[in-house]
Amino acid sequence: MSESLLCLLTEDLLVRVLHHLHSDADRKSWRLVCKHLNRVESITRTTIRILRIEFLLALLHKFRNIQELDLSLCPRIDDGAVKVMLSQESPGWTRGLKRLVLSRATGLGHSGLEQLVRACPLLEAVDVSHCWGFGDREAAAISCGTRLREVNMDKCLGVTDIGLARIAVGCSRLERLSLKWCFEISDLGVDLLCKKCFYLKVLDVSYLKELSGPLVHCLKNLEQLSAIRIDGVRVSDFFLQTIGKNCKFIVELGLSKCIGVTNMGILHLVSGCGSLKILDLTCCRSITDAAISTIADSCPDLVCLRLESCDMVTENCIYHLGSNCLLLEELDLTDCSGINDIALKYLSGCSELVRLKLGLCTNISDIGLSQIAYNCRKMAELDLYRCVYIGDDGLAALASGCKKLMKLNVSYCNRITDKGMEYLSHLGELSELEMRGLSNVTSIGIKAVALSCKRLADLDLKHCEKIDDSGFWALAFYSQNLRQINLSNCNVSDVVLCLMMGNLKRLQDAKLVHLFKVTVKGVEHALRACCGRIKKVKLHSSLRFLIAPEILDTFQARGCKVRWD
Repeated sequence: MSESLLCLLTEDLLVRVLHHLHSDADRKSWRLVCKHLNRVESITRTTIRILRIEFLLALLHKFRNIQELDLSLCPRIDDGAVKVMLSQESPGWTRGLKRLVLSRATGLGHSGLEQLVRACPLLEAVDVSHCWGFGDREAAAISCGTRLREVNMDKCLGVTDIGLARIAVGCSRLERLSLKWCFEISDLGVDLLCKKCFYLKVLDVSYLKELSGPLVHCLKNLEQLSAIRIDGVRVSDFFLQTIGKNCKFIVELGLSKCIGVTNMGILHLVSGCGSLKILDLTCCRSITDAAISTIADSCPDLVCLRLESCDMVTENCIYHLGSNCLLLEELDLTDCSGINDIALKYLSGCSELVRLKLGLCTNISDIGLSQIAYNCRKMAELDLYRCVYIGDDGLAALASGCKKLMKLNVSYCNRITDKGMEYLSHLGELSELEMRGLSNVTSIGIKAVALSCKRLADLDLKHCEKIDDSGFWALAFYSQNLRQINLSNCNVSDVVLCLMMGNLKRLQDAKLVHLFKVTVKGVEHALRACCGRIKKVKLHSSLRFLIAPEILDTFQARGCKVRWD
């Protein structure tokens, strides 16, 4: 559509055009060629994610009606930057802001945080997760947001019961709170939280040092509680029985890596919590088919079940899941050695499955995978990591039955050949492909994927040693949507590596460890080719003192993180 035609459209029609542009790349292209769409977007855009701090002020000035500001990719944000952001007279961008993401903003202090919170009168959500230096003063700053309904403080290692008390008293309208890995918070702080924040719906207290049984009784004060995650905590049958008794309306429960989960505890739990939709039992190694069968019989509305490393699970309980849990959308059976082709046949009755993890299930084959492929046609994510009996026939079934597949992991499935890659090339929605260590795949196979899978954004080729420059050349020219790539232990040359890093304009993260045919000069040329665009790069530690210092300094100045292996 030409600029002259767009001039004839009214503002509401231009807004409709923008809504039909789903990707950021499409929006950017239209903005560059049409000043009218550029103007409309500046008015209607409600969310921005800042990638470069030097553009922060200009973007805040341009987008005055934002409701969500994400600064998680600006680790250099500090109190001084906040002062500059708020130095304008009546900065308009703060008046409508409802969500503020400051995850990993480790340079920010309590003063800057308080200024931000106070400047946003409608603020409803704050994310300061992984700000490991944050403590009680930062918690007090957050408590100034009296309208807050959601706070994420995962891994704020300095927060104690005192800081939590400030939040509980100051933010009584809280509905969602995550305190994962806040090791200094104890029963005392959580108890006060339950007495002050009656509107809590979602609570995550995973990996706290201590969470006693009597504390669970106070959860009955939270009549609206629908989700609680207590991963990594020692529990008992009585503990789970108390949850089943006091939290009858709970729909999500996280017990990942909890010591003390038994069949009897699960029986007591589901007898009172029959409305469960999401249950995480990752690494609860003591449970058997009896517990899973009870869950399947008692919780027909289950949509997500995680059973990673529950190695006593067999096809017997999968029969109950396939018969009773017909709404199941996500199932994690990673490292469940008892799962075989019979189990997959039973599981294929769950036709709503969208995400299925079967990594390290070494007893499944193409036969069982075909059952899943032909009956679970909504499948979007599938993990087959080290499923050694999966080969080309299994991928043929996937290509035929699972047309919506977006994420696939077939790493170390060494029966897969170029023929299997040809089948995968028919998956037009494929965006993430992990294919580490596929020793029988050559450049012919990767060319087929590059030519046809235009949505491919994340590709892991580590240890695919039979792919040569011709395959990487195809990726450089045809896989223009690639954002992450792992080329470690691959046979790419200096020239083609430089070509790839220069041609892949959307590349954000590259792992370039142990490239045996690439010289130091080749690495330097490749880094120069992508400098200014890439955000993360991983190199072998032996190159730390061989690469020209000015290159590494430039990367750091532009906000790119260099990791050393």
